[in-house]
Amino acid sequence: MTAVLDLTADPVELTAALVDVPSESRQEAALADAVEAALRAQAPHLEVVRSGNAVLARTNLGRPSRIVFAGHLDTVPANDNMPSRRTPGVLHGLGSVDMKGGDAVMLHLAATATDPAQDLTFIFYDCEEIEFDANGLTRVQAELPEWMAGDLAIVCEPSNAVVEAGCQGTMRVEIRTAGVRAHTARGWMGENAIHGLERALRVLAEYESRVVDIDGCVYREGLQAVKVTGGVAGNVVPDSAVLVVNHRFAPDRSPEQAEAHLRELFAGAGELVVVDFAAAALPGLSTPAARALVEAAGGTPVAKLGWTDVSRFAALGIPAVNFGPGDPTLAHTQQENVPEEHIRRCAEVLARFTAAS
Repeated sequence: MTAVLDLTADPVELTAALVDVPSESRQEAALADAVEAALRAQAPHLEVVRSGNAVLARTNLGRPSRIVFAGHLDTVPANDNMPSRRTPGVLHGLGSVDMKGGDAVMLHLAATATDPAQDLTFIFYDCEEIEFDANGLTRVQAELPEWMAGDLAIVCEPSNAVVEAGCQGTMRVEIRTAGVRAHTARGWMGENAIHGLERALRVLAEYESRVVDIDGCVYREGLQAVKVTGGVAGNVVPDSAVLVVNHRFAPDRSPEQAEAHLRELFAGAGELVVVDFAAAALPGLSTPAARALVEAAGGTPVAKLGWTDVSRFAALGIPAVNFGPGDPTLAHTQQENVPEEHIRRCAEVLARFTAAS
């Protein structure tokens, strides 16, 4: 049975309703069904389209500019944090931060902004939490590219209810070493590939983060080992080993420059293979629409320390920012929770920003 969502209700209540519909990556159908049904029934002023487990909606009022809002419906796997629960002023539960609070703000705006100053597009998509190629925006961009077009994109990822500009790029590489198998009782006759990772591990231990200020937004790069594999048995000298490293790079580097940096750092430490990457995005705060959002939100924009789909929009030449409720450091944790005030503030800011003049 499809869950019933009230899009005009308090966005906090709407967030709780979204949290209570499980939507782990690749299993978003039930939530997508509920979102689609609610938009079709409660927002007749919108054109609504379904693409897989993504739901798209937009106004077609002939306004001189268009704002695109994007939010993913999927979550990481549950960790004893379902269903939602409340403590005074706080909503707890899987996805409350990443990013059903942002989705609720978008849905509320979609239903209530019937006469906006700009045309509005809303994209609720699937599979953001897994590999890049599975991301629903990849499919939307390929099959419905006109739905990605706009003068500003606002990705409602958690940002502590302030504007977070741009995003870091991310790159995952493997450092591979080779050795020679031998019985551990005669270990000197072999060559231990795991021991061969020592140089790469030393590079990581001695790494100093690069800090970059771009348009007043400070980005801190990162380099972390995230996985090590090697060995075939408890009495065999390993003949192969793999160290997986994640690199977060500032928006002033391209993926090619980030790769060159890693190859220089790990020169002589083993074979370096790029597994996947996603480009960074510059702050994009100089456009009139971005400045208007910053003014509506108040405060000072800050750098996004992480990767989000603002990168996709930036690659299309569309300025993009992050603006949503919740503390991003709580994303993917068992303790996910979002202040109710964040949800209401984001809803109020976006209502002001899109209001007809």
